[in-house]
Amino acid sequence: MKIDHCYQGDCRDIMRDLIATGVRVQCIVTSPPYWGLRDYGHAGQIGQEPTLRDFLASMVEVFDLCRELLADDGTLWLNMGDAYANDAKWGGSTGGKHVKALHGDTSVGRAKTNTGMRPKNLMGQPWRLAFALQDAGWNLRQDIIWHKPNPMPESVRDRCTKAHEYLFLMTRSERYYFDADAIKEPATYGPTPSGVGFGHGTDADERERGRVRVPGNVNAAKGQAAYEAGDERHRTKAGLQAYAHKVRESVKRGEFAGKTNDLEGREAFRAITEMRNKRSVWTIATQSYSGAHFATFPEALVEPCILAGSRPGDIVFDPFMGSGTTASVAQRLGRRWLGSELNPEYIALQAERTRQLGLVLEAA
Repeated sequence: MKIDHCYQGDCRDIMRDLIATGVRVQCIVTSPPYWGLRDYGHAGQIGQEPTLRDFLASMVEVFDLCRELLADDGTLWLNMGDAYANDAKWGGSTGGKHVKALHGDTSVGRAKTNTGMRPKNLMGQPWRLAFALQDAGWNLRQDIIWHKPNPMPESVRDRCTKAHEYLFLMTRSERYYFDADAIKEPATYGPTPSGVGFGHGTDADERERGRVRVPGNVNAAKGQAAYEAGDERHRTKAGLQAYAHKVRESVKRGEFAGKTNDLEGREAFRAITEMRNKRSVWTIATQSYSGAHFATFPEALVEPCILAGSRPGDIVFDPFMGSGTTASVAQRLGRRWLGSELNPEYIALQAERTRQLGLVLEAA
């Protein structure tokens, strides 16, 4: 069985073959076809089922095989967008990677005829799928919001423009590999948009004290005198110094390189940590690829999944490889990769994106 290779065909058949040969993968990152949106012209293709219920059943079958292929401590990162019900015609754009067909065809294939929902209702595909997989045995660990700063424009006048999709973190075991340090982000200091300083309680705490700054309202300034007096009841320099002092006293000398006790106020707080655990809202612009006529899986969305979910040298798998984003990012990060793809026209795109071999590292 080849590694660093995408097999052309139905992902279910390919995964059965991989499982039979004893292949195990550490991390799966994928974005399945959305229901009713694209027609590849293949009998039995996923995404063209007659009903949403049938589509979810197909997805459960696919991810049952993914769970067999996944290592015991592996992770699945599953991206899924949503759409609106309309049994007469397509009822809304997902704003995602399947908006246009492979060669610029803007049709959406066969019209959906049985959503089972009233027109204009949001179908809830991401959560219906997540709960179906949870019922099938997956552990649903987290919903991550993919916030799109450049969403697909919509001409709707009775709701907001859709600017997000979901990315679900799922596992086969309660204990699994997750490298939180690899995806940490810079810590935020100073006041947040609500006026609450980082590390100084919650918005609810501040609301009780009447200190939350509500957009559109102007709260009375506390005044320069309060700052100069060092009133600890305010979020001032003195209050920050008191907080840092409390933290320093609670930590044994040497845990901050023996230097934190010599620092004052904000500098002492910064010495505690410059990085923080990655938050569950990821702001990532959609990304085009010159070889395709549709919005592809953004590399910046795939990268933290692979960094957190695998070690150098591990195998990363995508059962719906598409234009090859998962393979390209995995290769660049020193991982091995495998994939499957039904449409043979995508294979050439993948070959081009993975032509430059990455440095494959072995885990220590």
